[in-house]
Amino acid sequence: MTREAVGFEIVPLDKPGDVNVIVGQAHFIKTVEDLHEVLAGAGPHLRFGIGFCEASGDRLVRRTGNDHALTGLAVAAAEALGAGHSFVIMLSGGFPVSVLNQVKGVPEVATIFCATANEVEVVVAVTHRGRGIAAVIDGAPPAGVETDADVAARHRLLRELGYKL
Repeated sequence: MTREAVGFEIVPLDKPGDVNVIVGQAHFIKTVEDLHEVLAGAGPHLRFGIGFCEASGDRLVRRTGNDHALTGLAVAAAEALGAGHSFVIMLSGGFPVSVLNQVKGVPEVATIFCATANEVEVVVAVTHRGRGIAAVIDGAPPAGVETDADVAARHRLLRELGYKL
């Protein structure tokens, strides 16, 4: 068995603060069209762009979306990652929670690394063979433990947003 060196790169995903991002991994060129169909079917208000790193064949960053700027952001993020069969979805006009189960339900989707509006850094492992996502840094570490007032505020917010009755 040959042992190889592995390196790691930290790749920040460039996006505006009001844009949500979903980062995942899939296994087939058909993924980009299936993700488009799922997101387009979520409702006319949702704006999105998708970048998908093809890991074999032409090895292109495949792209689609219904918003040119978001598609550009997703493609730029996918290019920066350069990790085989990874995908980046940039969203506005909706939240990942509204589409995450549908995205996970796409047959080619193997895993979701994150779905967030936070700043994101992706830890990419690099070998002689290629690049792969090793971890995702989503936001900042906790600043404390919620108080009873924080619990009440969380309950109130979820009901105001319509996620709880």
